Amino acid sequence: MTDLLFEPIRLGSLDLPNRIVMAPLTRSRAAAGNVPSDLALEYYCQRASAGLIISEGTQISPQGQGYAWTPGIHTQDQIDGWAKVVRSVHAHGGRMVMQLWHVGRVSHPVFQPGGARPVAPTAMPVPAKAFVPGDDGRGTFADVPEPQELTITGIQLIVADYVRAARNAIDAGLDGVEIHGANGYLLDQFLNSASNWRSDRYGGSYHNRARLTLEVLDAVCAAIGSDRVGLRLAPMGKSFGMNESEPEALFHYLAGELEGRNLAYLHLVEPSVQGREIAAIDPRADALMRDIRDIFSGPIILAGGYTRWSAEQALADKRGDAIAFGRPFIANPDLPARLRTDAPLNEPDTATFYGGDARGYTDYPTLAATEIVS
Repeated sequence: MTDLLFEPIRLGSLDLPNRIVMAPLTRSRAAAGNVPSDLALEYYCQRASAGLIISEGTQISPQGQGYAWTPGIHTQDQIDGWAKVVRSVHAHGGRMVMQLWHVGRVSHPVFQPGGARPVAPTAMPVPAKAFVPGDDGRGTFADVPEPQELTITGIQLIVADYVRAARNAIDAGLDGVEIHGANGYLLDQFLNSASNWRSDRYGGSYHNRARLTLEVLDAVCAAIGSDRVGLRLAPMGKSFGMNESEPEALFHYLAGELEGRNLAYLHLVEPSVQGREIAAIDPRADALMRDIRDIFSGPIILAGGYTRWSAEQALADKRGDAIAFGRPFIANPDLPARLRTDAPLNEPDTATFYGGDARGYTDYPTLAATEIVS
């Protein structure tokens, strides 16, 4: 087996010591005011050996929230809370970017200013549930109501919210931002023909459906520099009703538009089965991912249930330049060390993924702690 995962790489303005990326992971443990908690500080510091940490999705505005106890980056208290986290991650030798998040229609009036319905490119039923606070103080899932269609003015305000959030992230000390354009959230909803039935300049053709994503990217790049901006996409994603009718045409076009923008990286979510081998990738999805690789010459991070073996194979085949790991990082704060030595991985406790306290969040054992105990 090769050791390509442990080679250094440069992504935009960042020099990474390895190619192991901590994927963005919603854990729903923010404190009052959606401020990162002291537990979050410990959680991220435990994982600072990753080449790059991508923060959990962080809402750019109150309108952008869709899950209970997720952090924001639109108030001074939130900025200050993230600054504490990032200072500690840096002190532990880590690098961290913030994923900027607007959930769009995957929300609930309990989160929306004035109890309004969530916003979307098109008003239509949504096959999704929102994670909301329950009467007992614990989280529960509630049906998502039919959203309201965004006006042109509303779209422009959201672009401004992305810019403000990106500047706030930099002010907090983050090394950059990742624009979340995947997994059935707002930008993906605009991209996708299954959720965008507009007839104005933001709907119809795939050129128009890609317009908002490109406008957000351009505005954020102008505000903080393109070498500190990444973008996450899910070209064959099915989350929350996504089902693009012409993914090749859409993502060939989008990749071509991204090529000249000098982004720090493009983060691609592949359809996957946990622990799958490279040969198990859907042939159509694999062909599209390779097409994007040919069109976009910048760094690409791949995500999608990778193991050590399949990650090394993807790097050797030059399908990507770095690999994002999600669930393995939940249960293995020292994941790079475990991968390097082929050590056994802790299994994540799915019951503690969302909400709660330190259990299933900061209490997973490291190799060093295991050796001390034994």
